Amino acid sequence: MKISGFDYQCLEGAEGTMLNVAVGGSGSPIVLLHGFPQTHLMWRDVARDLAADHTVICPDLRGYGDSDKPTEGYSKRLMAADVVAVAKALGHEQFALAGHDRGALVAFRGGLDHPGTVTHLASLDVLPTLDMWNSLHGVNAAVAFHLYLMALPPGLPEELIAGNPDAFFGYFLDLWAKSPFPSDIRAAYLEACRKAVPSIVADYRASAGIDIEHDQEDLAAGNQLQMPVTVLQQDWGAQLGFNAVALWQAWAPKLEHLTVDYGHFMAEEAPAEIAAILRSLVSR
Repeated sequence: MKISGFDYQCLEGAEGTMLNVAVGGSGSPIVLLHGFPQTHLMWRDVARDLAADHTVICPDLRGYGDSDKPTEGYSKRLMAADVVAVAKALGHEQFALAGHDRGALVAFRGGLDHPGTVTHLASLDVLPTLDMWNSLHGVNAAVAFHLYLMALPPGLPEELIAGNPDAFFGYFLDLWAKSPFPSDIRAAYLEACRKAVPSIVADYRASAGIDIEHDQEDLAAGNQLQMPVTVLQQDWGAQLGFNAVALWQAWAPKLEHLTVDYGHFMAEEAPAEIAAILRSLVSR
């Protein structure tokens, strides 16, 4: 499936990886990065709204959708380099960047690694990788069982998930949504995930290894996100016992943190509200 009214291109990211990219609208650029278990299609309503006054760029992350799925190379540093390369190929040396879920982790790394390129940053419903792992403890961590499963060495996670991918990925689509997905959208996500089990697991495995190392290095060096940052989150802190605002303030001195009552898939459940929040961000 495609975002209606958007053009599609296959563009080179980092190290020769080719990304499927939807582009629409005109004006200052905004790049939108999707989450798990989805593709760029999750931004369809927000993208069409923003395209009225922005150039909107929606790639499939490497390992997802119709983008290349290399066997390795899923650090968020490399995935962020993909995004910078794609934007540059489209003629944009600077851009605002918004990500949801996995895409928000890529956006976070992009903001730290490319402060002169990312002008504004939005993160939807995640914590930075290092803080995410540090916040999971006790039986409440069972809500994130998939993080631990896909952190295991190659072999068992891929085999288990490939045994019934629709049950695995569909579980999250159903559990995290406040209302059911349209049947065609749900089917498109499941089909895409079915074809990408090894690369999706590799993406998650990187977040239990190299991504933590990169976050620790930045934390030790005192590196922060220098651009205006807007974070939207459900109130996970109440369930898991962390202060989300304090965790984000350590990384983002120009922070606007919003606790929302949308479901996890907020860009699809409240697209007009999300588009308005992103417009507000880029005006800061």
